[in-house]
Amino acid sequence: MTAARDVPLGTDLPEGARFIGREADFVSGWRVDLDAPTDADLNTCVACGLCLPHCPTYRLTGEESASPRGRIAAMRAVSDGTAVVDDTFRSFMDLCLVCRACEDVCPSHVRFGRMMERARTQVEPLRSRRARIARWLGLDVVLPRPWLVRTAAAFQPIARPFLPRRMRAILPRRAAPFRRLPAVTEPPAGVAVRGTVALLSGCVQDSWFHEVNQATLRVLARNGWRVTVPRAQRCCGALAAHNGRLRVARRLARSNARVFAQADAVIVNAAGCGAHMQSYTDLDETARLPVRDLMGFLHDEGLVAEPGPLPTTRVAYHDACHALRAQGIRGQPRAVLGRIPGIELVEIPGGDRCCGAAGLYNVTEPEMSGRLMRAKAEAVASTRVNVVASANPGCSMQLVAGLRALGQNAEGIEVVHPVELLDRAYGVPALR
Repeated sequence: MTAARDVPLGTDLPEGARFIGREADFVSGWRVDLDAPTDADLNTCVACGLCLPHCPTYRLTGEESASPRGRIAAMRAVSDGTAVVDDTFRSFMDLCLVCRACEDVCPSHVRFGRMMERARTQVEPLRSRRARIARWLGLDVVLPRPWLVRTAAAFQPIARPFLPRRMRAILPRRAAPFRRLPAVTEPPAGVAVRGTVALLSGCVQDSWFHEVNQATLRVLARNGWRVTVPRAQRCCGALAAHNGRLRVARRLARSNARVFAQADAVIVNAAGCGAHMQSYTDLDETARLPVRDLMGFLHDEGLVAEPGPLPTTRVAYHDACHALRAQGIRGQPRAVLGRIPGIELVEIPGGDRCCGAAGLYNVTEPEMSGRLMRAKAEAVASTRVNVVASANPGCSMQLVAGLRALGQNAEGIEVVHPVELLDRAYGVPALR
């Protein structure tokens, strides 16, 4: 039996030979004054390639650089000092949707979304001055301030003709900038109070999809929940985080953690917002909140009253990536909608594939987003449904634009939040 060695394995390799890895005198290519992917996260990827067929951009391009494995390889090269953060690296990062389909199938549980947010923070200084000013104005100035979001919504009809055609196609044609949700909504008479929850009203959600928030309040109250809407709440910070503005996202996370600190549950009816708020501790360990997806909450806690019947309606449920992939929300909304008499649930072919909205992606990467949008719209139209239920505002806007672009065979399909169908089935009077 060979005696135990006193020297580390590999230290007596022939001169000039070494194990694969960093040079002894490596200098990382990351900017030290900005967030960057950590070695711990990068090293969890074993480059097995199981994620490749699930990545939307890899499926459409077939390019390794457009896959999660390729992007992580690029990040690792920068971290090891063999590459730099340049325009090529930026293009690899920008083309990613951060849909997190790769995370859903990864046996190593790679935190790809977290790495992408940090890699995008590194590329922000490379953007043109015009792009940086636009992002600063939208993500640092407007979204964190509810009154500025409402002002933007109010001026939308005036600004709309001057917006790029792609943005005009996506933006809802109506907004509700001056409508406010009640601070407290009580269950109706005769319904026992089961508890108190807080609602994230959201920035885009409340100004452009205010009716979804109203339906959320009515349905929660009808099922015995007292709902509070804290006035001091701010944007969840998801768009800032996904687009390389982690300092802003961190500030918003801390603010909302204070505002919702006493809530037994924070109900979120927008998939992207919910997924981001559930990961607040990635930004700040103290910003931990009991965030619950609305449809998951209704399913898990149960309905106290059976919904009434609706006219026979074929409904396709659209799986938002940040509900399906990041939160594991799939069967719950379908089970809740299945309780409504008259609804026939239909599956969308390839329904787990991203629609291409991805926050600001439909504006920053219009060509790739357009290809994904058309594919999703065609898949929806093939089902011949009357209604598509979508629990994320970005997805809803993308679906409406995609179906409208297909023409008369698809533009009559209604896109609603699933809670709106439940609200209709309950027939609860409008809130005052």
